[in-house]
This record gives sequence, C-alpha cells and structure tokens, in this order.
Amino acid sequence: MLDGVRVLDLTNVLAGPFASYQLALLGADVVKVELPGTGDLARQLGADPALNERLLGASFLAQNSGKRSLTVNLKSARGKEVFARLVARADVLLENFRPGVLERLGFGWERLRELNPRLVYCAISGFGQTGPMRSRPAYDQVIQGLSGMMAATGTPETAPLRAGFPIADTLGGLAAAYAVCAALVRRGRTGHGTLLDVSMLETAVTALGWTVSNYLIAGVEPVPMGNDNMTAAPSGTFGTADGALNIAANRQEQFETLCRLVGRPDLITDPRFSDRERRKAHRDELTAELDKGLAQRTAEEWEELLSAAGVPAARVLGVPDVLELDQVAERGLVHELPFPGDPERRVRVLGNGVRVDGEPAAPRSAAPLLGEHTTELLRELGYTDHEIDQLRAEGAA
Repeated sequence: MLDGVRVLDLTNVLAGPFASYQLALLGADVVKVELPGTGDLARQLGADPALNERLLGASFLAQNSGKRSLTVNLKSARGKEVFARLVARADVLLENFRPGVLERLGFGWERLRELNPRLVYCAISGFGQTGPMRSRPAYDQVIQGLSGMMAATGTPETAPLRAGFPIADTLGGLAAAYAVCAALVRRGRTGHGTLLDVSMLETAVTALGWTVSNYLIAGVEPVPMGNDNMTAAPSGTFGTADGALNIAANRQEQFETLCRLVGRPDLITDPRFSDRERRKAHRDELTAELDKGLAQRTAEEWEELLSAAGVPAARVLGVPDVLELDQVAERGLVHELPFPGDPERRVRVLGNGVRVDGEPAAPRSAAPLLGEHTTELLRELGYTDHEIDQLRAEGAA
C-alpha cells in the first residue's frame, strides 16, 4: 500500500524504529540513516552478546527488517550535503532525537520544508516538542511510571508495577506510523507536507482507557486490581486443574452460561451475584465459588468449552506457547528470513497482525548490516564512485 513512498529513518532503539518498521511492512522504502561505525544503539541490544558484538542485536533485528542502511555523518559538511539530497527526494522523515537536535544540525522544520515542501516530518520524543519537560531524556520505563500505567498495574501490595514489555515505546511508534499514513493521504489531496509531533507520554496516557475515563468523567481514581477487570465480574484470572485461565463474562447471559457450565447454577440466583454491580461488590466471594467448579477441568478444556458456549475465555500462555498456536501459524504472523550477512542461517521476526487483500504484511528482507546499502543509495542520489570514495575517506559516509 505504501509502494513508492520513501522514508528516511533517523531513529534509534525502539519507538522510532517500530514506527518505520510498520511503514516498511506496508511497502515503504525505508532508508535507515545511521552514524558511521556505530549505527542504531539497538544494534548492541539483545539477549545474545555475540550478536550485540556484531552490531546485529536481537532488538535491532526485530524492528529493522525490510529497511536499507545508509551511513551518514550529519555533523560533517559533506554529510549534511548528502542528507540534503536525501531529504529533497524523500516522502517522510522520521526522527526520535531530543527536541532541537536536528535543528542544531541545520535541519529544522523551516529548512526541511525549503528542501522539500511535500515532506512529512515526524518527530517522536518522550514528551513532545513543546512544554516544560520537552528536553528531558525518556525511556519506556520512565514513561510507564509518569503516565499512570505503573500505578494502575499490579495488586495493592505490588503496585506500582512495570509491564514486562516496552508498551510505551510501542504505542508511541504506532501513533507515529498511523499519523504518517494520514499525513500522506492529506498530501495526496493538497500537495502539502506536514509536521507531526508525537509525545510518548501522551500516547501512553491515551492507552489507559477506562482507567483515565473513569477519573475524567466519573471522578473515580483508579486502584491496582491485579488480574481483575474493574468494569465487570467475573472478569479476570481464575484457577483450574492445571493452570491459569482468563474469563471475561461481562454480560449477564455470559455469567449465567458460565455458572451452568461449572456446575454452579445456584450462583445465578444468589443475591450477592444477581447483577453486575453486586457481582463487583462481592468479587472475591464470586471468584472463590467459581474456582471450586473450574478446578474440575484443565485450562485448555475450559477454554474450548467456554469459548464454544460464547463465554470469552483463554489460557494464560508464555511467549513460546503463543508462538506455537495454530491460530498464529495460520495467520502468518512470524516471518523467516535469511540472516544478515549469513544466507545459510535464518532469523524469525514478527509482522504486524495486519492482512492486506488476504496476505499478511511481511518484511521484504532481513535487517541490514550497518551501511550495507550506502554505495547503492549514494549512487541513486547521483554520486559517482569516486565521490563516494571521497565521502568515505572524509568520514562523511
């Protein structure tokens, strides 16, 4: 869908690379602009130290498939010339520097617009380009804490608790990707570029759902409730004969079906559980009663039985288990690619859960080696081989 769209990706680590990866999965030509010698910090991040030393860290491989790598030193005069040519031919520029960094390098919004009036420029930062916190450094952990996520996660005894995955980075990247797509649609209509200012803090807050809306609209401050859903009961994690099971019987008919299937129809008419508000008020008592019935079968058995009856339910799985689900395999979420620099080896990465005309959105190639496409891209910009050698000798590329 984004065939023919060129994205200049100046981002590092996760939020920005995740955004450009979404665009690459949808067909964009993503050119990863990296610093000579080191590149994206994510090249050194991941669970395999040997890969980190090779500048192919697991974190980098996961979010950079389908991109081309060009090394440019934006602090050198010749490097700035190269970058100016890149901007003039690009559709999108993504960066996640601290606010003001690109401007100090000579490429603020006014300069970028002079070079390319049709450019979509998206800046991703922890707190946005304006405001008293704009210059602060930020990582996922910091945003999780500031956004209210950690305060609402865990139990009264364990909160505040960080989510075990980089949710704030991912949300910021998703917001940037869909904003870029919308800006490209507007450009197709008006011919004008757009300046997009994405705040990780703000996108994290928007993802809190009823945790925020209950406070804004009803004046109710959220409290950590562990695995329970405060909007309904029974809605949370329950015990079975062999493991944890999530059940979300949020509607009255689902609650009644659940009670019958676990052999406890008496709970339907129990005054403590007769309607949604009473069930919420007696949540712990209801969970204890249901657990007695649920203990008679395994989590997988209950998942099949309840789902077939229209009661949302599923096991609590670890990463290895979910990746082995027939559903995930059928949908083609995981993609196997040649390993960068070693075609005899394979690497597996995720797509994005979107199918386009029946086919999963997939990366066209594995993540690039640092500077792998520098010569190719400089030639596309009109540089001769002699000029390319000069740029390398000067440390500009």
